[in-house]
Amino acid sequence: MKRPWGVLEVGDRIRFDGQAHVLAGLDGPRCRLVAEEGAGVQVLLLTHVLAAQDFTILDRSLPGQRRVPVHGPLDACDTAVRDRALAWERHVLEVETGYPGPGREQLPRDGYDPAVYRLAQREAAKAAELTASGEQVSVATVRRMRARYRAQGVWGLIDGRRKRERSVFGRADPRVVAAIKQTLEEQQGRSTGTLSRLRHRVGWLLEDTQGPKVAVPPVATFNRLVRAVAEQEGLALTAEGQRRRTSRPVPVFTPTAATLPGEMVMMDSTLLDVMVVCEDGKARRPELTMAVDVATRSITAALLRPKGTKAVDAAVLLAQTLVPQPMRPDWPEYLSMAASVIPYTRLASIDARVQGAAARPVIRPSTVVIDQGKVFVSRCFLAAAEHLGITVQPCPPASGHAKGQVERGFGAIGTLFAQYVAGYTGNRLATRGSNVEDEACWTMPQLQDLLDEWIVCGW
Repeated sequence: MKRPWGVLEVGDRIRFDGQAHVLAGLDGPRCRLVAEEGAGVQVLLLTHVLAAQDFTILDRSLPGQRRVPVHGPLDACDTAVRDRALAWERHVLEVETGYPGPGREQLPRDGYDPAVYRLAQREAAKAAELTASGEQVSVATVRRMRARYRAQGVWGLIDGRRKRERSVFGRADPRVVAAIKQTLEEQQGRSTGTLSRLRHRVGWLLEDTQGPKVAVPPVATFNRLVRAVAEQEGLALTAEGQRRRTSRPVPVFTPTAATLPGEMVMMDSTLLDVMVVCEDGKARRPELTMAVDVATRSITAALLRPKGTKAVDAAVLLAQTLVPQPMRPDWPEYLSMAASVIPYTRLASIDARVQGAAARPVIRPSTVVIDQGKVFVSRCFLAAAEHLGITVQPCPPASGHAKGQVERGFGAIGTLFAQYVAGYTGNRLATRGSNVEDEACWTMPQLQDLLDEWIVCGW
């Protein structure tokens, strides 16, 4: 049945914006256009394309004809394999339609005109043509390639041996892969053993199910195959990994986003990777409590306290986000709000406290995202938030992804600030020095001043 001229389908050639394109996809009101010159891809509203002054349908797609660029599994094949598959596509199209490509300007070659020759004759002509060119091809091969092209498209024209090479397990015996998968599933939740024990168990399983004809791969090959199977199937190799995978919370459907300053502010606490000299003369790591605005990624307030932050400290941090930060006497003038891009004159006319303030933005939170820490769910903090008209939104326990912005902020402070401070402990035990306590030279108030200056200057 002939398609009406007013119907636009995938594969049609159109003119749009002074250039020829191929309609590569339709998704509701959107369409995907591939430019014939330059291979540029655009995703536009279909109504915008149809309303263009130069919009014209240049050529219609026909059954079996492919104008849309091939993507997907074929991209991962070698160039020679891909070129051979595309060459076979032209041969198959010429046998079925009489034309090896999208062009219809010239007449079919002798022996391939469907109006003159039957399909069996065209298949025989193609087999003879390919055999004459040096490639031994029979009529049965041409018929088989036609069937595979109809079933799988261009992907069906690739040699099956090339497809098996693309497996994530290489050329491993599928029976060995199945035995490794079964053994890994059986040891989930049990005490962790070595890979050599796992190899013996796989060997015993293969001997019971397949007999001596299927051997276990060598040690190095087996170890690589085990890791590949575990990664592909989502199985843990150790009991620790299994517990970590089980306790991992379900991620959110969409990432957290905010468009206005103060729409969402995240607060959290962590130990800073720096030793400070406490009042009793001993060196300890302070606890950093911080608030980060999601829309602007600004650190609106940061507070250092000895380990064990109190609820009143969290309430003070909430109050600090609402007031300007005063300039320190020893800070350079370029750190002042008057020298920054913040609209200082307008803010000064609204609030006199902006006079002499540092260039840290004042952002009033609308919603504060907290974890289940006792300082944030305390009566003191919740009463302070209620008094200020701020909504408190708790996130599920053990869900760092729910407040990823503040968690990433802690990591940035560790790499951009803490590691340059005397008494740096490293971010894990393996990177910690031997005499970190002796290197500590800053007190808590001094380190607080350094952090405040770095937030204004370096963040």
